[in-house]
Amino acid sequence: MADKNEWGSNLSFILAMIGSAVGLGNIWRYPYVLYSNGGGAFYIPYIVAILLMGIPFLILEYGVGYNYKSSFAKAIRKINSKWEYLGWFLPVAVFMIMIYYSAILGWDGIYMILSFFKGWGADPNNFFATTLLQSSEAYTGLFSFIPVIAIAMLIGWVVIWFISHKDLESGLGKVSKVLVPLLFLIMVIIVAFSLTLPGASIGLSELFDPDWSLLTHFEIWMAAFGQIVFSLSLGMSIAFTYASYTKDDSDLVTNTISIVLANSLFENFAALGVFSILGYMSLQSGTAVADLVTQGTGLVFVAYPAVFNVLGNWALVLGPLFFLTVYLAGLTSILSTIEPLSFSIQNKFGLTRSKTMTILCIVGAAVSMLYATAYGGTLLGFVDTFINQIALLIGVVAECIVFAWIFKAEKLIDFLNSQSKSIKLGKWWIVVVKYILPIFVTVIWVGGMIDVINNGSMDQLIFTIISAAVLLIASLIFTILPAKNSDWDNAENRV
Repeated sequence: MADKNEWGSNLSFILAMIGSAVGLGNIWRYPYVLYSNGGGAFYIPYIVAILLMGIPFLILEYGVGYNYKSSFAKAIRKINSKWEYLGWFLPVAVFMIMIYYSAILGWDGIYMILSFFKGWGADPNNFFATTLLQSSEAYTGLFSFIPVIAIAMLIGWVVIWFISHKDLESGLGKVSKVLVPLLFLIMVIIVAFSLTLPGASIGLSELFDPDWSLLTHFEIWMAAFGQIVFSLSLGMSIAFTYASYTKDDSDLVTNTISIVLANSLFENFAALGVFSILGYMSLQSGTAVADLVTQGTGLVFVAYPAVFNVLGNWALVLGPLFFLTVYLAGLTSILSTIEPLSFSIQNKFGLTRSKTMTILCIVGAAVSMLYATAYGGTLLGFVDTFINQIALLIGVVAECIVFAWIFKAEKLIDFLNSQSKSIKLGKWWIVVVKYILPIFVTVIWVGGMIDVINNGSMDQLIFTIISAAVLLIASLIFTILPAKNSDWDNAENRV
């Protein structure tokens, strides 16, 4: 019988990590990133980002996580107690992601019900922005509560609590074994059907038509590296936490390659379906594909309902399947984002897993009600930009410093190579994680900061500062609170 802090099988670990990776962002974010950054030309920086950052950094996170078999905060403290703050900074940032993801999960739960009778009406854009979200760009919208969204979000939190309060294998492990294959199966059905639509080739030709001139632009490279950070959850301490649960004979290098490959195939496969549908919409409406492409949640909650409206009875099957897929993707993402903070709290304060998960779900549900207001959609965009373009990138650079330099990544090579049935690590890996990776990510971080400062509104700057203050203060509180667990300063070394 597996220990409560250990995967029951290697398959559980791989599926949980794949579930963490192939989440909401792959469905609504990646198709837009691919299209708006040169189409087929984007694959060159995309592959470079995978080889230069995705695989090397995940191996680093897995290796150090496996070594300590403890929470992220405890391991960071063990490496160097002066860096303990980082051990809380990243798990808290990831928990903030979980909170706003619960809003998108709630929206999708509503759409899953509406899809059975096309309840969004003839104008999906107006329904989403005005009827459902009651969108307001003024902060006074925080005082306009939307009960139906709140209820949908609370239902999601109950589901998350029910799964997460169980021990690892019977909770997340068992759910991953069901949800991840089901997620892939439903996406195959949706994409296969989408490819048969009249006009599908129009969308696909737009998607893959390469604009080679963009390869000389800094933005396309920044977008590629940013996408890999986002889709593989790099720097979120999720990979570290999951690896700490693995058994002694785990082949972490081969697992990394499997997870990265599965994530890449999924997001590119999903893009086929998205642009096949957009091509169909273009043919039916006479509107250019470029004018139909929308960024972010609009692609899920506006573009898809628009095409379901003209699909006849097929939409009554395809619609519920699609929104079920998005819901499953959201669940797998959210379940992974609660683990790092939960495990760290258990380690430092001696709480049980069940009690910790319950507390975090209650706190998360209460704070998430900010997104059940008319200002919720706007606030979500601000917080998402801050976390992904600023906070997490700082985390990636800091992890490279702590893991590669202070911990000394060289110590992992012999063990990782002894278990690896695929590639073998060498000096090339050390050069990447010590030098190349931190430099590239720092450049991306600077670009993200410039973008927020130059293009952000005054409200965005204010809420970015507020979000930063919440993150910094919460991390400080966890750092300075005295440990209640006598084992806090001890951490296992397996390598």
